[in-house]
Amino acid sequence: MKSIEIYTDGACSGNPGPGGIGVVLLYDEHRKEVSQGYTLTTNNRMEILAAIVGLETLKEPCAVRLYSDSRYLVDAIEKGWVVRWKANNWMRNKKDPAVNVDLWQRLLPLLAKHSVEFIWVRGHADNIENNRCDTLARAAISAGNLLSDIEYEESR
Repeated sequence: MKSIEIYTDGACSGNPGPGGIGVVLLYDEHRKEVSQGYTLTTNNRMEILAAIVGLETLKEPCAVRLYSDSRYLVDAIEKGWVVRWKANNWMRNKKDPAVNVDLWQRLLPLLAKHSVEFIWVRGHADNIENNRCDTLARAAISAGNLLSDIEYEESR
């Protein structure tokens, strides 16, 4: 398996509001950057979507170290919350439904395809690649050409 590093970040201007993702993929001397903006979404959705887009970019199963400054994303995977929510019919507990289910359902098969280690990094600190992802995500919001986060908009 190829060993890949993926850095991801999501951003929102308002929460909810216009949002964007930034992704940096590193493999040996190769580098790929991906970004996209969305008309109306949330910061947590953008954090999850950035990870999805990074993993969907890979053409074959890979060993991945995925870096994110989102505790929500990293903890949901590394602490097994998402697996538990799914097993409980997408309920966080007896009263509260899980949120962003459409994205978790999109992410889980990617985690089965690839060997992924999620690593939390402090946002807006000294991690050059995380800062680059933040720049990409914010630039995507400002650039126009925003897509619709249909699942979020329909759930409101």
